Amino acid sequence: MLYLKTNEEVELLRKSNILVSRTLAEIASLIRPGITTLSLDKAAETFILDNGGKPAFKGYNGFPKTLCTSVNDEVVHGIPSGYILKEGDIISIDCGVIMNGYYGDSAYTFAVGEINDEVRRLLDVTKASLEEGVKEAIAGNRVGDISFAVQMMAENAGYGVVRELVGHGLGTKLHEAPEVPNYGRRGTGAKLEKGLVICIEPMINMGLKDTIQMSDGWTIKTTDGKPSAHFEYAVAVDRGKADVLTTFKYIEEVINKK
Repeated sequence: MLYLKTNEEVELLRKSNILVSRTLAEIASLIRPGITTLSLDKAAETFILDNGGKPAFKGYNGFPKTLCTSVNDEVVHGIPSGYILKEGDIISIDCGVIMNGYYGDSAYTFAVGEINDEVRRLLDVTKASLEEGVKEAIAGNRVGDISFAVQMMAENAGYGVVRELVGHGLGTKLHEAPEVPNYGRRGTGAKLEKGLVICIEPMINMGLKDTIQMSDGWTIKTTDGKPSAHFEYAVAVDRGKADVLTTFKYIEEVINKK
């Protein structure tokens, strides 16, 4: 069952998602060769608590940390650790908060220092596929229209689209209906209505689409060891144009100053 939000609820969700956006910008300022993923996690938790939220991922189904930190061939759900970031790595940071009873959830894949052109293209295309998906998040369309747009952008660039993990609804729960796959057919799936809030989150692999779960029970990696990128927006479906509740503006201001 789809839970449509009132205008007031959308504004509460916007506040939670702006806090996530600002947290990711705070982390962007710290990402560099030589820093551990665990230190990024601690900084994120402090920032969220200092700004009136609570980490949404910590303790969720037993997840031990505030952030998911997924490096290079890790697709999603990497656990922050003593791993030291090095020049040329990429790291997907997925962050969730809860504030005033409503969830925020967003992800961004960062370059650590200078990365090669091939990996840069993967990041650019993955982000572009998210933007293509957002264009379809309008009342009257269907979930499959979003899925198709993401898939076409990624596969036309020669990349693998992860099948096992999907976007989702967002509200007073971190994961609500409907599921939002990154592949599919136009005109299929749940009908999009004004007030539906969803997370669109392409997970795109440089090589094969196939993934494997690690023995920690969380980390998902590519089977071929090639890099993967992940970007995520929370979006309120609206008439004519999607209302994106997340912003990458704060992140990119930090990156552009580096």
